[in-house]
Amino acid sequence: MGRFVYDFTEGHRGQADLLGGKGAGLAEMTRMGLPVPPGFTITTEACRFYLASGREPHALADEITVHLAALEERMGRRLGDARDPLLLSVRSGGRYSMPGMMDTILDLGLNDDTVTGLARTTGRERAAWDSYRRLVQMYGSTVMGVDGSCFDTELDRARRAAGTDSDLGLDAAALRRLTVAFQAIVREHTGLDFPQDPREQLRGAVRAVFDSWRGERARIYRRREGIPENLGTAVNVQAMVFGNLGPDSGTGVAFTRNPATGRRGAWGDYLSDAQGEDVVAGIRDAVPLSELAALLPDCHSALLAHLNTLENHYRDLCDVEFTVERGRLWILQTRVGKRTAAAAFRIAVQLVEEKVITWDEALLRVTGDQLAQLMFPRFAGTTGGAPLAHGIPASPGAAVGVVVFTSAEAVRRAAAGEHTVLVRPETTPDDLPGMIAAQAVLTSRGGKTSHAAVVARGMGKVCVCGAEGISVDVAARRFTTAGGTVVAEGEVISVDGTAGRVHLGALPLVPSPVTAYFTGGTVPEEARELIDAVDRLLTHADQVGRLLVRANADTPEDARRARAFGALGIGLCRTEHMFLGERRRLVEALILAENDDARESALAALLPLQRQDFTEILQAMDGLAVTIRLIDPPLHEFLPDRTELSVRIATERAQGRAVDPHDEQLLAAVNRMHEENPMLGLRGVRLALVVPGLVAMQVRAAAEAVLACRAAGGDPHAEIMVPLVDTVEELRLVRTEIERVLRETDEDLDVPIGTMIELPRAALTADRIATAADFFSFGTNDLTQTTWGFSRDDVEGAFFTRYLEQGVFRVSPFETLDLDGVGRLVELAVREGRQTRPGLVTGVCGEHGGDPASVRFFHRAGLDYVSCSPYRVPVARLEAGRAAVGTGTDL
Repeated sequence: MGRFVYDFTEGHRGQADLLGGKGAGLAEMTRMGLPVPPGFTITTEACRFYLASGREPHALADEITVHLAALEERMGRRLGDARDPLLLSVRSGGRYSMPGMMDTILDLGLNDDTVTGLARTTGRERAAWDSYRRLVQMYGSTVMGVDGSCFDTELDRARRAAGTDSDLGLDAAALRRLTVAFQAIVREHTGLDFPQDPREQLRGAVRAVFDSWRGERARIYRRREGIPENLGTAVNVQAMVFGNLGPDSGTGVAFTRNPATGRRGAWGDYLSDAQGEDVVAGIRDAVPLSELAALLPDCHSALLAHLNTLENHYRDLCDVEFTVERGRLWILQTRVGKRTAAAAFRIAVQLVEEKVITWDEALLRVTGDQLAQLMFPRFAGTTGGAPLAHGIPASPGAAVGVVVFTSAEAVRRAAAGEHTVLVRPETTPDDLPGMIAAQAVLTSRGGKTSHAAVVARGMGKVCVCGAEGISVDVAARRFTTAGGTVVAEGEVISVDGTAGRVHLGALPLVPSPVTAYFTGGTVPEEARELIDAVDRLLTHADQVGRLLVRANADTPEDARRARAFGALGIGLCRTEHMFLGERRRLVEALILAENDDARESALAALLPLQRQDFTEILQAMDGLAVTIRLIDPPLHEFLPDRTELSVRIATERAQGRAVDPHDEQLLAAVNRMHEENPMLGLRGVRLALVVPGLVAMQVRAAAEAVLACRAAGGDPHAEIMVPLVDTVEELRLVRTEIERVLRETDEDLDVPIGTMIELPRAALTADRIATAADFFSFGTNDLTQTTWGFSRDDVEGAFFTRYLEQGVFRVSPFETLDLDGVGRLVELAVREGRQTRPGLVTGVCGEHGGDPASVRFFHRAGLDYVSCSPYRVPVARLEAGRAAVGTGTDL
């Protein structure tokens, strides 16, 4: 094994994997000559060894001893010296900044003897006892596992006894008594005395940092952020400097720019006569950083100079923690600072304008996720009280509306000008009109990629799914929360799709100026700088990106919206959505047709409707490709529910009434077409081969739409896509039929014919399928389901949460593409398809086409385009540009 401990003078910023982000920052500042209290870092390798074996590496103790001796020599003090003690701070610090790790321990090395020495050397008895009680409190809770509220209760009691509401109101005697009380709390709750040996304190603190990597808070945060479980954390041991030595001392946090708005100039807080964690903990009100200029002008000037040095060095917004000890400034930590999405875009462009970074680098300073955050409305502030329910934040944004429980009611109220929230146990394609009409969707079942989630995201609707704490009673038109609150139809609720929360009543909404910019709405003056930054970065992304971005759009309105968002075509136009609503009766007629004449009559009725849809979509996308997917879902989805129909007929008979013959015909058809697993049944290309005339009708409608657009002076580009192909023979049979219809319509029509690759066998035989395909489009939703053997709608709520907790997934494979399995199938199909047909156009039309991480993979895999819902087009455009210039650095 290598070394496990590095002095701050030995490392640099490029060693974040080994020293953690905090340790690498301390080492870099030390190299730069900034005033950093000396110390050393225990590496992440030591942590990984401990987590794997349950013990520290044998060499670790000796290495710590050597580095501690060097630190004592440098500081002129010794750990545990009762006359003039060296005190230490111990902090965790992983590769990524990660809330949930062990809280900082300050003043390590104090005990019943050294507290007297600290009081003598500082001349501040009160500060010494304040530091000692802090150590017992911090160490007792973070290392020894005492409930922190026990210390808080005792501290409140001490304040009341002293007649003060602030720690500053406690004198030395009160703090001495409080320290003794804290030690008694430790003894009572652990059966152990607070350790008096400073080296034992250090060993315990190091182990506690290692153990905190496995803590529940840290694990939850890693799951949410997709941080690998095996990285481990470093431990930073640093000489203490004291901000609690009077009015010429203090502590603060500073940013080189405002991390909330991106505004230029130093920004932060300062707290006089306080120690390191007090600003973050908020135990007293801090003052703006600017007030430090009046309190300690020399320190303020020095701090501004250091902030400028750090920002120029890191070429980015920096987050700095500092302490002033009796008029002397110390820099305790720096890192590239976290920021809001709006600040990220503003700062990236500012740094380009200041000639600090290039446009390519600026692209790597923002993310598609941040752009998505900027595009959705949100609730103002944190009002609203306790939420009614929590669920899965499936589609971000904020919406307010009256509760409705049926699609028809949502449509009716929307027509009357009301905003609604559609509440369902789960949604189906039948709910599409209601989802379009509603402002938000709330379901008690389902996950981030359930029907409700996928469709809502595609339409830019707010959605919270899987709110299992509510019980939805559609018949009674109400839902009941876990706490017993009953919400009836017509009551107003607020749905926060970003946080996954539902509130009773109307919370105030703040619209998104970025979405207004895309759609031609009014942009408030205060958002102009942000809009300019978004526009300039997206423009550069379009210039450097190789992947084209198309949209999934099924209606003319969707197509126009997609074009406004910058889509360069439609990669998926789903024709089955054109058969819903009033047109369902025509599909019913097709299914119930008992002879060729009846079938031809039904198809003839559908033809002009489908042709008009295609014509309007092609007009909206004039000059750009529109990929039309032939009907995909099983036909029984267009028929009434089997159980409901059976119950209705049985009820009619039981009550002695005549049964509608049409209902009996429908039930017979439903029973005839019933499948145990419809996802793997009669759908996709199989329908094209089994239902006579269906493909011909759809292709003829598309061809006639192209001719109509040409006649009107347009430049239409239609493509025909055959879904769910398993073998090249299927595609050849359907292609023959498609080409026959195209020739009959017009000999000059040049309409590419391709297929969706959405089954593993299709990917594995792509070399053969490519002989009959002009293009491939990967349907990654179904490809993920069939590769994993998961039914998306069934399994997310059943066990995905458990899988995430146990580390089977880092993220749902329906949110971000599974690179090891599904990704390899995509790469293989692209490679072997192009070996057969050089220049084969390949794209993706599943929801992964708008996922930032997946877009970067599709770029590496060599695809030509991605297609996603209209509202995710700007996100995909940005990520396509980022993929072309590099992977970026982690903030």
